Amino acid sequence: MPAARGWTRLALAPALAAAALILTPDIGRADPPIEQVYDIYCAQCHGLKRNGTGVNLPGLSVRPRDHTDTKGMGDTPDEELFKAIKDGGLAVNKSALMPTWSAVLSDKQITEMVKYLRKVCKCGT
Repeated sequence: MPAARGWTRLALAPALAAAALILTPDIGRADPPIEQVYDIYCAQCHGLKRNGTGVNLPGLSVRPRDHTDTKGMGDTPDEELFKAIKDGGLAVNKSALMPTWSAVLSDKQITEMVKYLRKVCKCGT
């Protein structure tokens, strides 16, 4: 049953994100701060500390990426991060649990997210 519980939690993630969208006035506007976008859509798996320890972690079979990992993030090109966010983990031969965000985030927001992740990992280009 732990796997089923994990899928249930994962299935709840979009519902929680939608609820946060409704309850967070700035998100409904154009160009909310990218840190806020991260907190709503990414932190559930990657954690509020950006270290891969989000609330969904116990139900996941693969640990989400630690965005504070300077070495691991530094070895990943911007294009791969962009593609992973836009098209999901499978698009870059990573976990299928990383969802596709192309229907939620614009290319501009994904580009901003990649820049933000470089700031988080202190491995900016």
